[in-house]
Amino acid sequence: MENITELVHNRRSVRTFDGREINEDDRKKLALFMEKIENPYGIPVSFKFLDGKEHALSCPVVSGTDLYVGAKVPCVPHMEEAFGYSFEMFVLYAQSIGIGTVWIGGTMDRPAFERAMVLEQNERMPCVSPLGYPAGKRSVRENIMRKAIRADSRNPFETIFFDSTFDVPLTKEKAGRLAEVLEMVRLAPSAVNKQPWRVLVDKNGVHFYQKRAKGFVSEAVGDMQKVDLGIALCHFALAAKENDIDICFNVNEPGIKAENGMEYIASYLFPRQ
Repeated sequence: MENITELVHNRRSVRTFDGREINEDDRKKLALFMEKIENPYGIPVSFKFLDGKEHALSCPVVSGTDLYVGAKVPCVPHMEEAFGYSFEMFVLYAQSIGIGTVWIGGTMDRPAFERAMVLEQNERMPCVSPLGYPAGKRSVRENIMRKAIRADSRNPFETIFFDSTFDVPLTKEKAGRLAEVLEMVRLAPSAVNKQPWRVLVDKNGVHFYQKRAKGFVSEAVGDMQKVDLGIALCHFALAAKENDIDICFNVNEPGIKAENGMEYIASYLFPRQ
């Protein structure tokens, strides 16, 4: 994928589609891309097209398409982060060829989707997405939903990024060449727009933490906010690559003092001088 910055700035969740089936060429592109998606955890995430009519799939917030994409991941440590990273790779690629998507984790007939995915006992399917060409105008229901979750709102830069310690906010000016990369993290989607990531930048690298909120963990899907952290990690990695910033993925606790309620997730380390 190219122009990650442009894709992230322009992406909008799509729940209202124009009714056209995805043409054969676009569907083939999506199929080829989903086969080669990887994540830094090395955990396999398996994608599958789901026909809504064939499997009697329902999602009350979606209209104008019967095609979905689902993905499943084995129940292993870091499965949620790996899922979020991989699924966001697919979402951004779909946008790059004009296909609309929206992350759906709750407003669906989950048992029907899990049957269609042929989900095994040791697997989880945190989210799915409809696929189609966006309608020219959003439905009234979609507009109401977007307003309810403040879909176009994001936390200020200085409230989610920190300079060497969680006591010191990081400004865009101080972030320097990382500023645009971190902005791609700030703009990442998350469940009900909670933005549960807190990111500390020091001389060694960029360290991602989860600021947990209640109500996002269940046996059926795992920790949805860790899925969100996977999305944020994906945005950072893709934007860093686009900006020629050399980084190395790492999951070793860096020994940074964090606030209560924060959990270390992963780091992108700078090369040692």
